[in-house]
Amino acid sequence: MLRRTLTWIGWIIAIPVAIAALFLIYVTLVDYKPASETELEASHNSQQALKQGDSVTVTTFNIGYAGLDQGQDFFMDGGKRSRSSSKEQTATNLDAIAHFLQETQSDFYLLQEVDTKSSRSYKIDEAAALSDTLSDYDSTYAVNYKVPWVPVPVFDPMGTVRSGLMTLSTFQSTSHIRYDLPGKESWPVQQLELDRALIASRFPVDNGKELVLINLHLSAFDKGGAIRKQQLDFLDGFIREESDKGNYLIVGGDWNHSLPSTDAAAFEAEQEWPEWLQPFPEGFGLEGLQWANDPAVPSVRTLDIPYEKGVNFLAVIDGFLVSPNIGITSVKGHDLGFANSDHNPVTGQFVLN
Repeated sequence: MLRRTLTWIGWIIAIPVAIAALFLIYVTLVDYKPASETELEASHNSQQALKQGDSVTVTTFNIGYAGLDQGQDFFMDGGKRSRSSSKEQTATNLDAIAHFLQETQSDFYLLQEVDTKSSRSYKIDEAAALSDTLSDYDSTYAVNYKVPWVPVPVFDPMGTVRSGLMTLSTFQSTSHIRYDLPGKESWPVQQLELDRALIASRFPVDNGKELVLINLHLSAFDKGGAIRKQQLDFLDGFIREESDKGNYLIVGGDWNHSLPSTDAAAFEAEQEWPEWLQPFPEGFGLEGLQWANDPAVPSVRTLDIPYEKGVNFLAVIDGFLVSPNIGITSVKGHDLGFANSDHNPVTGQFVLN
């Protein structure tokens, strides 16, 4: 009897261990390993050419895969869930986001966390839906999160994930390249994590230069910020190389840092500064680089609890960094009340001097 009991106990322990081991082997074998540089395909609907002196508008928006509306929390931020309450709610969020983009009529859109058939967004192809809505725009897409199955949180697993960055424009482009960002988590965490990247899109200007438009989404939850430092070092080198050519540079997206010239204390909140959020490091980049942010409108909320005005911690982590040869006309954060995403979009108007 004792031997039989011990045998059953052994099987009870061995089976889940074996399943876990097989799962880790599987995700390791199929792990997405993008090249350091990947030429991206793009639709070509626009014939409009850029000219020196042109004024252009750029909107950056982390859409939170249309699954992080005001009623949701997120397990990586201390919450319990990974998605919106239903496919219908996700579709409603996506429709509202698409309507905002249509109404804003920016020349360029830099979007982050755009899913294509992920479990967390109920298999909705968000990239296709947004491209169809903004059919007059050229669009390009770069995967930065491709995992066959994310088994957490336990009672609401994120499941299959395929997500990425999306850039849309109304001007003629010559290339769009996905650059893999340095800095990875250790095994096996990285096998379930994002492969951070940026899209560098090039638009010729009539004075022989190029507008280099960068869409990025930096790391958030790396303890101590070591990975974020590697990513910023890479970006610094990229900016210096393009500045030496005399090109125009607009870098926008979700920086996952509290951005310069902004102060989170300006926003009413009961929560304290979250551990994951770091101030942007001083002394970054070349002299003359300009930040274009709206310090009056928060661009992100904490996700450990659903959104409640005056309770969640708020900060500005979305915005733009532009080269000295670009004039900043205006920057506007759009206060959407985090109704359909955990981020608010930001629009900048710039002049190519």
